[in-house]
Amino acid sequence: MLDYAALSALAAVIREGSFERAARALHVTPSAVSQRVRLLEERVGCALVVRDQPCRPTPTGRRLCQHVDRVRLLEQDLHGTLPALAPKGVARVTLPVAVNADSLATWFAPAIADFAAAAPVLVDLAVDDQDHTAEWLRSGAVLAAVTATARPAAGCNSRPLGAMRYVAAASPAFVARHFAGGVGAGSLASAPSLVFNTKDALQARWVRRLCHRHVELPRHSLPSPQAFVTAARAGMGWGLHPQALIAPWLADGSLVELVPGTPLDVPLHWQHARAASSLLDGLSRAVQAAARTALAR
Repeated sequence: MLDYAALSALAAVIREGSFERAARALHVTPSAVSQRVRLLEERVGCALVVRDQPCRPTPTGRRLCQHVDRVRLLEQDLHGTLPALAPKGVARVTLPVAVNADSLATWFAPAIADFAAAAPVLVDLAVDDQDHTAEWLRSGAVLAAVTATARPAAGCNSRPLGAMRYVAAASPAFVARHFAGGVGAGSLASAPSLVFNTKDALQARWVRRLCHRHVELPRHSLPSPQAFVTAARAGMGWGLHPQALIAPWLADGSLVELVPGTPLDVPLHWQHARAASSLLDGLSRAVQAAARTALAR
């Protein structure tokens, strides 16, 4: 029989990032949290927490935290059918979800906000590149993810959402300064580009499709979709932007497409754990409904 008091302590340490904050969240002393985790590690026979700043789970610790997340979902469903077992007050369960920043900045935030306003949940969002959010599922760090990966992670279902449409755009002054002779491999190799972070390959993919070869791009790193737009409008560089996000600035002319008619569509998928949970099912319905109206089919 698993010790769920110890498992809850482990999950709190990972969620809060330290033994002290976990103790405050659980209303116990830090020594009590430390003892519970230590006894659990002794029983399992390996370390479960990397005691760093912040604390991180080992692979086994992550699997146990994922188990706790699923058990809490099942308990929440049980409370709905057997109210006498429900704790006093509002009992909320944490739903860890991974999403790419561009989806979060456009269609995903309103969908999950509406869901969380009506459901007894606390959403814990992790933001990563759409080509890497599936790794959060495979590691057990989250229960669901918006990802560019169609193949489901082990123990998960995968459903297509539609495609996020991107356009390469910059300010008119930037285009006049750097692309007066046209957009090609030579001009792209010298014009500053914008990337979200080192994982962001959208600009390189668009350039390869346009030029039929790899071009090494000079780049500024800006880990924010809104900062991307601000920087592009100010003439800092060119980049791939979600068409829905920059539609107003394309309309008023403060941003222009580098090569009109060359969008890049990135198919997105919703992957979630195969947990028998009405809350997870409800979240999936909300996400899919929002994607149907926001993404290209």
